[in-house]
Amino acid sequence: MALEWYAIQTYSGSEKSVKLAIENLLRETKMLDKMEQIVVPTEDIVEFKNNKRKITARSLYPGYVFIKIDLNTELWHMIQSLPRVGRFIGESKKPTPLSEKDIELILEKITNRAAPKPKVSFSPGEFVRIIDGAFLNFTATVEEYDMEHRKLKLNISIFGRNTPIEISDSQVEKIV
Repeated sequence: MALEWYAIQTYSGSEKSVKLAIENLLRETKMLDKMEQIVVPTEDIVEFKNNKRKITARSLYPGYVFIKIDLNTELWHMIQSLPRVGRFIGESKKPTPLSEKDIELILEKITNRAAPKPKVSFSPGEFVRIIDGAFLNFTATVEEYDMEHRKLKLNISIFGRNTPIEISDSQVEKIV
């Protein structure tokens, strides 16, 4: 058996359903032994809704599923005919296996997941509105953003004077 890694292009947002569809297809056709692994790499994102912290998973490679499989023409056409599957990535309309180096980078991101990232990041010079705390409804300018500790150093105008404050990133929203 020649197990190799392939990238399958899917409709964005349908990665998990395509993964399940491929697993079901292989189970129904009794070809589950031809597949070793199928992955949809994700990262954790922190967002705040209604003042509650919520961690959600977001695809690292939107629109792609990675599969280690012994691919033949019949299997290739069966997988490609599934709903929400675009095509196998490859040259001249034929699936091309991924290089070991490429798949190692992808698998590395799965095994060594980073700490959850905020859904929104801030850059120096941006304007934000404070939505919680003592400075509620004030606008401020971002001076620094410490993503690891989720703290913002802001410059806020109080009584006509610029005053530096430090605040949690959950207490502000970007002004668009």
